[in-house]
Amino acid sequence: MAGVGIPQTIAALAVRPASVTAPRQLKGQQVALAVLRSAIRGVVPGYAARLLYGYCGTTKEYCSDPDCQWPFGTCDSNQTPAGPTTLNDPRPLIGQVSYDNDIYDCSKTGVVALTYDDGPYQYTARLLDILKSYGFKATFFMTGNNLNKGAIDVTAPYPAIIRRMIAEGHQVASHTWSHYSLSNIPSAVRKDQMVKNERAIANIIGKYPTYMRPPYSQCSRESGCWADMKALGYHRVYFDLDTQDYLNPTTIQNSKNIVQQILGTGGATDYLAIQHDLVEQSVTNLTSYFFDLIKAKGWKGVTAGECLNDPPANWYRTPGGR
Repeated sequence: MAGVGIPQTIAALAVRPASVTAPRQLKGQQVALAVLRSAIRGVVPGYAARLLYGYCGTTKEYCSDPDCQWPFGTCDSNQTPAGPTTLNDPRPLIGQVSYDNDIYDCSKTGVVALTYDDGPYQYTARLLDILKSYGFKATFFMTGNNLNKGAIDVTAPYPAIIRRMIAEGHQVASHTWSHYSLSNIPSAVRKDQMVKNERAIANIIGKYPTYMRPPYSQCSRESGCWADMKALGYHRVYFDLDTQDYLNPTTIQNSKNIVQQILGTGGATDYLAIQHDLVEQSVTNLTSYFFDLIKAKGWKGVTAGECLNDPPANWYRTPGGR
């Protein structure tokens, strides 16, 4: 059982879609208010009442992360993937991409880095089909066990989808195990969020990522998150083109207008974009429209690693290895 109430900040555990960080993005408080408004309208049924009044329960609405409040009970992501922990693996800082600075844009020109957060989910296979039809590659910042979807390494069809990502040349990266705000949890829990996801991913593809994106774009220097991510050998990757698909799950034309306006603006030579493969209309409607705009510019869609001119050999580590 877990309680849901005011003691934890909205930004830490309440905002389901990844919020954003300036420049070019909404402030976290605005996103939190947007989610509350959605809850009141019924987009997230029952959540507003639990948030405001602190009800407790044992059903998935209460106990599935990231909404579950782990300090007060048992959450569905409390399980640990099978296999030895990767916590004490050697972590040499390989390659030329920064481990110190937040990454917001590409080094390569004429590209859009296509990145998708919060999957894999029921729409991810369809997204892979679309990517294949355009010849584009993407980076998938994956959560390991949240939204009541089950652990990715033992819950069908996720292992097969993730193996397909690798086989088709995409990049697998981390969005933590259960989508907690990394700025608002202790260092030990923060590391646990990363190594659980590492173990689950390695159970599927035999390796784990060196690239990550913090949930809610929250990983501050002051909290110790920068130091922890560097110690674990992670690049912190954000974005400079926010499609805002998570704010427009039923009004995706708004996101189409955003990408049309941004790609139509002169001066930029590249973008690092964010979408969410758990948003159905983002996958089935926005994606092809977005890709057509990219092709019309004579650009191509690539992984975050490629947009940073980082060789694929640097995108992963082997458990117990480098």
